[in-house]
Amino acid sequence: MTSTSHASATDRADAGALAELWQETFALTRRLFLQLTRRPSTLVAGVLQPLIWLILFGALFANAPEGLLPGGMSYGRFLGAGVIVFTAFSAALNAGLPVMFDREFGFLNRLLVAPLRSRSSIVLASVIYITALSLVQSLAIMGTAAVLGYGWPGGAGLLIVVVTLLLLVFAVTALSLGLAFALPGHIELIAVIFVANLPLLFASTALAPLSFMPGWLGWLASLNPLTFAIEPIRAAYQGPIDLSAVLLEAPYGDVTGQNCLLILTVLTLGLFLLIRPLLNRKLT
Repeated sequence: MTSTSHASATDRADAGALAELWQETFALTRRLFLQLTRRPSTLVAGVLQPLIWLILFGALFANAPEGLLPGGMSYGRFLGAGVIVFTAFSAALNAGLPVMFDREFGFLNRLLVAPLRSRSSIVLASVIYITALSLVQSLAIMGTAAVLGYGWPGGAGLLIVVVTLLLLVFAVTALSLGLAFALPGHIELIAVIFVANLPLLFASTALAPLSFMPGWLGWLASLNPLTFAIEPIRAAYQGPIDLSAVLLEAPYGDVTGQNCLLILTVLTLGLFLLIRPLLNRKLT
């Protein structure tokens, strides 16, 4: 009887802890969305920039010679997957900026001395906010691409697109949050974002296939995490997707869709494990 009562008390305590963690996370996430509604330029700019890329680059290479792209697809459809990934990547790369500004304005210190059930809610709120923002922006680009005639993935293909984007967003968000706590100020974080953004885009298969690149750039593109996100999404737009099929003929060997998702999963877990000690130090 005593052991049963003890187990019931433990279960109630665990349920109460989860409820409080959810309440704290919800409140902090709501605060971030309120900031977004007061400064919607962040959302608008996050959609407009890749949209301009999609329209201008699609028009620029609309008359590309046949045989340039695999499967004879149009350049607009080829480019669409790269722009979708670039949209999610850019949004996730900015995940650390709200945390950095909270550090500089002193709000983070107020949170650290507040009677929070778990300070993990600070990180969870940022992850939820950036994930939702990235998906909204990416879906807006996908809708625009469909209107422009670049297609829409089927049911299974859409699921692959969402899973791939989530893995990429989680990985890049973890990296950005780690930088937000490791770097001294927002100037340094913005500098890292500017330096990393476009080089990673150009050194991927977003704008051109590997066969079109010089050897050294092909090696970089075949090791770039963005490439492992772009190829499954591009395959999802081509029709029924087979994850066991080869999606990338890299210099070091063939890469299947399963390999791409596995690499993104390992990268995500690795980055979260890497920044966990840093977050534990900064949030205690």
